[in-house]
Amino acid sequence: MRIGELAARTGVSVRALRYYEEQELLVAERSRSGQRQYPESAVDHVRLIRQLYAAGLSSRTIVELMPYAVDGRATPELLDRLSTERERVEGRITELVGARDRLDSVITGAASNLNTGRPCRAGTS
Repeated sequence: MRIGELAARTGVSVRALRYYEEQELLVAERSRSGQRQYPESAVDHVRLIRQLYAAGLSSRTIVELMPYAVDGRATPELLDRLSTERERVEGRITELVGARDRLDSVITGAASNLNTGRPCRAGTS
């Protein structure tokens, strides 16, 4: 399939697909006229790339992990790497929960101010 069809089937822009190639995350064959041609398996490959990006992994990390994901080979090194990435994501989640809780406190204070006219104070009602 051509790049436009892959973009349409995956919901990823043509520009993003070209970027994936630049980062060596995706490989395209070239026609005689130089047009990119992708196999059917590229659809699942792009979806996996998107999932890994959404999980917060860098393109460098994804490049390192893709061979295992494509052919299903598991190694102790792969499991260690995935565990490390999971711990990093878990730390980020903890940070985000803390930020959300602080924002909730500010919202509560602002709502109180709106209703009572008293000064906003985080953590008080």
